Amino acid sequence: MNRPQSPGGHGTVPLDGARLTLWAPAGLREVRPGDDLAVLVGDLLASDAERSGDALAEGDVVVVTSKIVSKAEGRVVRADDREQAITDETVRVVATRERPAGLPPLRIVENRLGLVMAAAGVDASNTPEGTVLLLPLDPDASARALRAALRERFGVDRLGVVVTDTAGRPWRDGLTDIAIGAAGVTVVDDLRGGADTHGRELSVTVAAVADEIAAASELVRGKASGRAVAVVRGVGRYVLAGDGPAGDGAGARSLVRGGPDDLFREGTAEAYARGLADGRAGAARQEN
Repeated sequence: MNRPQSPGGHGTVPLDGARLTLWAPAGLREVRPGDDLAVLVGDLLASDAERSGDALAEGDVVVVTSKIVSKAEGRVVRADDREQAITDETVRVVATRERPAGLPPLRIVENRLGLVMAAAGVDASNTPEGTVLLLPLDPDASARALRAALRERFGVDRLGVVVTDTAGRPWRDGLTDIAIGAAGVTVVDDLRGGADTHGRELSVTVAAVADEIAAASELVRGKASGRAVAVVRGVGRYVLAGDGPAGDGAGARSLVRGGPDDLFREGTAEAYARGLADGRAGAARQEN
């Protein structure tokens, strides 16, 4: 079996008789506010195709990091106090944990995009001193715009775009990339109602396809290689054709679990306060 090569190269992994191929082109310059990201990414892919012969093809997915999207969209802001920037981006505090003296508390929060992550996704790495990088205002819209430009430039109809960010996972060590924006990709594969290999009905299986693509792409991009763009080939069955809502798909925002489906909606303080209030209300009813 062929195994993935080192980050930044090409990797090939057989998948149930199919073949998954990933690569991360080198040569993207530092992205600056106001840059046309579609031109930069398009030039990168065209240059890579000249060297390697791997031109974009029908069913490919182009993966870009949220960092370069944010930089191009001018989401670099002055923030001598990163903690204030986190507060400004926070919609709801999910959990906090104190850290050793001199370090700010760890905050797990829901940000403006509905994502629950550490520090609201505010990034102070690879950005000028005294600034922080905020997530794109609308990563799905960013993905749609990039998809439209790349489809026109390369003449590829069935093309997907995924915008990624790095996140932790409850009860699991380590980080992985997830999709925070998507266009042209079926973001989930709902297998409920089907049958497994033994004929038993599947009742809860919904695969997070866009997140799986995002995580796979990080294996060839790497965290410190300077490669912010990857191409994933071999997942064409999940890639949509055409433009407009039907071609763009539901977007990554649809992956956010909220409302009654969020079993961990409340933080510790909220759950304690609600429990106390419920207890008092119950006691009052008994007295009456």
